[in-house]
Order: sequence, then C-alpha cells, then structure tokens
Amino acid sequence: MNLATGVYAPLPGFLGRNDHDRVVHEGRMENDAPWPLPINFPLKEVGGREAGWKEGDEILLTIAGAGPKDEGAASAVLEVEEIFRWDKEACARDVFRTESREHPGVRRLDTLGDELIGGRFRLQRAPQDPYSARSLSPEATRAEFARRGWKKVVGFQTRNAPHVGHEYLQRHALELTDGLFVHPLIGEKKSGDFKDEVIASAYDALVENYFPPDRVFFSYFRTFMRYAGPREALYHGLVRRNYGCTHFIVGRDAAGVGSFYGPYDAWTLFGSFEDLGITPLFYTNTFWCTKCMGISTEKTCPHPPSAKVTFKGTEVREQILRGERPRPEVMRPEVSDAILRFPEPFVP
Repeated sequence: MNLATGVYAPLPGFLGRNDHDRVVHEGRMENDAPWPLPINFPLKEVGGREAGWKEGDEILLTIAGAGPKDEGAASAVLEVEEIFRWDKEACARDVFRTESREHPGVRRLDTLGDELIGGRFRLQRAPQDPYSARSLSPEATRAEFARRGWKKVVGFQTRNAPHVGHEYLQRHALELTDGLFVHPLIGEKKSGDFKDEVIASAYDALVENYFPPDRVFFSYFRTFMRYAGPREALYHGLVRRNYGCTHFIVGRDAAGVGSFYGPYDAWTLFGSFEDLGITPLFYTNTFWCTKCMGISTEKTCPHPPSAKVTFKGTEVREQILRGERPRPEVMRPEVSDAILRFPEPFVP
C-alpha cells in the first residue's frame, strides 16, 4: 500500500536487483536518488519457484484486513519484472551493521527466503480496519497542511507513547515551524513496545491537554519496525518528506535497538547526504533537571547526574505494569491515565 500511495517515492515498486544492491551498499538507488532501506517482496510469499512465476506475469495479491471474516481484505497486482537471488549477509552487514541474530531486524531477514521479486505494485482496493480513518495518504496529508496554511512542517516519528522528553522536542521544533506532524508507526513491533491503540490514545490525551490543536496534526504510518538505527532514521525522514514535511526531528538513538548503534550515529548519516529534500533537526538527550526546574538537555544543563531525572523506558513500563502513574516529571498525568485504561498496553 505504501508503494501505491507515494509513501515510498521515488520507488516505482519493489526493488529489482540493481536498485536493491545499490540501496544495500550505498543507501542510494541506481538513479542516485537517496533511499536507505531495501523494500523487498519475497518470492516465497507467492509460492516460491514451484509456483512457476516468470518475468511479465501479473500476480493478484490479497492483503488481509483487521475486520471479521476478512471484510478488510484488499487486492493488489504485482507486475513481475525480475526474480533474483539476494545476499542476506551483505544486507545485514551494510543496512543493520551487524550479522548478529540478536538483532530483530537481522533475524527477520532469515524469514524472507533466498529470492526476491522486483516489480511494480498496483493497489486495487485499500484495506479497511480500525486505523483506516486516521491513516492518510501523502497526497491527503499535504492537502491538509495546505488547508491549514502551513509552509514549514516538522515531522515526528515514534513507536512509543509520549513522555515529557518527547514533548520538549516537539514544542521546541514547533517554535521553529508552522505545524507539527505526529506520525506514529502502526504495525509489527517487538515485544515490550506499546501497542498501536495505546500510542494513539496517549497522543490524543497529550494534544487535547497540552498543545494548541490547530498547530498539531496526527496520522498513522502503516509499516513495521526494522530497528535499523541510522538507516531507518534516514528512511523515516524521507517518508515524512513525501508526506509534505520540511523538517524532521532526529533524537538520541533514533530507530535503534539495544546497544547496536551509537546514540547519535543517525546524525552522522544524515550529514553525509546533501540531497534529502528535508531538513533534520538534531536533539541531544533530554531529562528533567531538579536544579533547572524543568526539561533540559546535555547541551544546556551544567548540573551533575544527581540532579537529573532521566526518561528510562524500562522504568516507565515497570510502573505502568504495576498500575502506577509515572512521576509527572516523566509523563503527563493525562497521558499516564490514557495508557492505564488498557489492561495490557504492551506488545506480548
């Protein structure tokens, strides 16, 4: 669906061999357009070699929806332009920067099979599910920005419910722009991440109570997390460019997992591209400072660690699982309450 609606522009479809290899090794397509992650279609998904697919074939795809009895099913057509073998180990090394199967993105590569289909993708019927109404296309989102008169728009990628550190970044970026585009990822995530409906409820509470509603626009980004660190952070920025953002927030350990990436590796990768079409806004780690009496960052606060209340995701999750509100210096009470209304707020 993302291919069909322009979310992945300039990709015309699932990558063929030449585009795929250059994206893996250099973060660019064969025509030199920046694109950091391979968008693949495994041959095994349509029966493998045994199905007899060949170049020139058109494959009808059914995408299961979330409704009862598959009432949300969608159909699409994949035009087979190329079938090729790919080097999964090279993809692990160059895209994820590790071959460790402890990395969830690398583990996923093993499930995709040894051959891929390159070709164009045509959506014939879009899926309908509980998230459809708030999952706007890039075209519809750009039209909404124009309707609001926004010229400078900053995008914020998230897979978490917001704590006050996130809010600080959003507020600061909003001072520099006309509008804030909150665009949480809705789709497959790792165990322990917030569920999709929890993220939506938490942001609704934050915007309703702490932001001017005419300066914030909320929509869903339908995909899955790869946890590819710098490469995925760059991808998130390019996607928001396609939605009409002029700026993109890049914080600490963007799209990372565990200790596979340095906290600001994404900044370095963004800095190596001069033709992204979107301006990154870099922010260092945030915390509550008892001396400053507010949110500060490593750039602005001179006080010792003993004065700093850090936003530890593990600690917040443990408190929520016990049915407790995190302290207000960490998470707004209204946001905490929105999360606590869910008996099981985390992905199992």
